[in-house]
Amino acid sequence: MAVVPERRLALLGGGFSTDDDGLLDDWLLDQVRAPRPKVCFVPTASGDSPAYTEQFLAAYQPRSCEPSVLRLFRRELDDDALRTLLLSQDVIYAGGGNTVNLLAVWRAHGVDRLLREAFDRGALLCGISAGANCWAEGSHTDSFGPLTHLCDGLGLLSGSVCPHYDSEPGRRSSYQAAVATRLLPAGWAVEDGIGALFAEGRLVDSVTRTSQARLYRLEPDSDGGGVRERALPCRLLVPAHRSTPPA
Repeated sequence: MAVVPERRLALLGGGFSTDDDGLLDDWLLDQVRAPRPKVCFVPTASGDSPAYTEQFLAAYQPRSCEPSVLRLFRRELDDDALRTLLLSQDVIYAGGGNTVNLLAVWRAHGVDRLLREAFDRGALLCGISAGANCWAEGSHTDSFGPLTHLCDGLGLLSGSVCPHYDSEPGRRSSYQAAVATRLLPAGWAVEDGIGALFAEGRLVDSVTRTSQARLYRLEPDSDGGGVRERALPCRLLVPAHRSTPPA
């Protein structure tokens, strides 16, 4: 009987683009069994920012992995080559930026379908900010300017996602209101510094690079008048892959 790959994705509240210690990047690569995992960075949400791409390469080229970049704004790959690239990856890392633009461009190029196929084949999908929002059914976003709810996403993770829960003014109250009024389904609020790993839709690991950062689960009250916010235990990451008990 053929072994069915486990479908996994990770929500990141940091990494190479925001942190100097590399703890979340090391944790991410530790989730892959391949000795030199293939890691493809997809910077669509930033308009394929050259500076962002250079940050990724500077962080991942020295690591024990095979990094690559998929650029779509000046696409060079035909459909077959695009499919070959994405389906050969162990990790597909979506960068931050504009969630709405990311989804629109992916769908125009058929990347959304390829990512679903890669997910079903066992690739670890992950990302930060817009690159975390995109995997869920809905998200909390500033893609239109002011903070608002977006009832759109790839739906690979049930519910909704809110990034930058602790670091951007208005995020917490606005996301709480969206969940409380059911404009967004129950979901996950990610503070900066957090990594959350899901397997088959279940949270299986949550880590933090700071003792303050938290991952929260938000659900509407049964009476529809409020929201329940629950902080979840997170392992504190420290250098040399040593970890402490849940914080």
